[in-house]
Amino acid sequence: MAGPVHYEVFARRTAAAGWTLQTAIESRDQALQLADELLADKRAVSVRVTKETLDVQTMEFQSLTLVTKGAPEPPRPKSVRDDRSLMVCTAPADLYTSHARDLISRVLDDWLARQGVTPFELLHRPDLVEQLDASGLALQHAIQKVAVPESQATGQPVHEIIRHYQRLIEQAVDRLLRAGRGQRFADLSAVPVADVARRLVGDPERAFLLSGAVAQAMARARGWRGKFEVLMDLADTAPEDADAAALVHVVIEQAAGEILALRSARAEVLGPELDLGGQMAALVRLAVPAEAAVVARTDARVAAVVPDLEGPAVRLGQHMAKGQYRVLASALSRRVLRELMGPRRLRPASPSGEIDVLRAMAMILTAAAGKFLTLEEAQLAFAERSKALVAADFVEAYVGAAPNPLAEAELLVRLCENVTGPGARRSASRWLVACVTALRFERSLRDTDLGAGARLMSLAELQARVRGCGLAEKDQAEVFDALSRVGDAIEAEGRVSTQIARASAPLLQRLTLLLRMAAGQACPSGPAADRARTEALRLLRGSQTRQALACDPEALPKLRPLIQAAGLAA
Repeated sequence: MAGPVHYEVFARRTAAAGWTLQTAIESRDQALQLADELLADKRAVSVRVTKETLDVQTMEFQSLTLVTKGAPEPPRPKSVRDDRSLMVCTAPADLYTSHARDLISRVLDDWLARQGVTPFELLHRPDLVEQLDASGLALQHAIQKVAVPESQATGQPVHEIIRHYQRLIEQAVDRLLRAGRGQRFADLSAVPVADVARRLVGDPERAFLLSGAVAQAMARARGWRGKFEVLMDLADTAPEDADAAALVHVVIEQAAGEILALRSARAEVLGPELDLGGQMAALVRLAVPAEAAVVARTDARVAAVVPDLEGPAVRLGQHMAKGQYRVLASALSRRVLRELMGPRRLRPASPSGEIDVLRAMAMILTAAAGKFLTLEEAQLAFAERSKALVAADFVEAYVGAAPNPLAEAELLVRLCENVTGPGARRSASRWLVACVTALRFERSLRDTDLGAGARLMSLAELQARVRGCGLAEKDQAEVFDALSRVGDAIEAEGRVSTQIARASAPLLQRLTLLLRMAAGQACPSGPAADRARTEALRLLRGSQTRQALACDPEALPKLRPLIQAAGLAA
């Protein structure tokens, strides 16, 4: 799955020299232009421009050469490496590593999905390997999927690699079948897992044998949720002895991690009513429970968005809150990052809800930065997701239900508040500028039965929120100018400042309201605020005001902050 992209420019100073990285930039045109300049200025005999795309599955960059110019690179003799150590798996035990299980899940994904099992179960259940062997071409195709790229990477002939893996699989299957026939896998329905773990602590094959017993117990359950319940039952009854407990929890962690890595299984375990955003928020809560609890206590909006765990997920969360299953917690955190950097909408039915859940996850993962993910990794993921939030289809769906242009502008300000990354912020601010500078925005505020004071207050609040968004100076100025222009028209039509100054209300009340308008709290900055400032200054200079302030000693300390904010302090 494609992620962020940048371009790298390489150069060779002489015909015999190697490639040297000159720069890495985000603009394709600038990269190509720099390459041409290096050749034209004779600062290099040849240049190369590559496109680097981040693979969000592996968090590694994939390189694609766009152009190579100049003197050809001298040919180098190709060495054919005939070394078995270059192969990924050289012994049956290598098939049980986390890397090998991930590879098995990819090359046998269809078969595993039809059987409703994980690679962990396949590697520890004799009945499953017999079914796979009898399925025909499924296993052969899986071996080919592994052998071809490995051949390209190592230089080994494809057929030799295929034969190697066929022998390796035969050995692993024979080992598994012999263990099954010899009844070496304990029946956990008859013997407590704690007793089995204590008995296996000194056995060199303890992980394999206990995993086989756990896989047999999972086979008796129905559905992913049932299998997860079995794992949690075993976790709850794990022994207290350090070595035996570690053995049990490591096995359970592997099995649980593979279940939660599957979308269909994850939905069944966490709750089918949760959409993708709810699932990701639940995974964040599982991975960093302490940080999630602290943020939820301090922010009610986060507490409302992060779903409560249910069923076996609650039990898993209790174990993870004790500091267990840290490898699983790290894997869940990475899973959340991959989904954030992917193309799938988190809440297709609710764009506003998607922003809410993203904000909640961003706050929690930022609070937990350094535990399983670095702050830079979290920021990169949310910056990538922010690009989708400012896309035309999302924005149209997001503001589509707004009852009027003012409500649409408020939604767009909220979008500006919650996106990150310079590109996304720029795009969000462009949407906001387009909204408030449109003629329909001014018309909707001028042609309404709402009072002029209430409209000016809404514009002032909108302007204050824009000020806190951290927009580019040019974009903020455009928004402020548009709001000031509309506020000026509304105030001039209703002569709001003059009406307040001449009203029959108490003098200090009128002065307070004018000062709030002048300070930009009840009116947008600009000509309207300037007129309010003029009227406020006239009242302040009046003898009646001095008398009122003398009669009420507490009034002046209350007015002083407004006077300073309005720029009227001496």
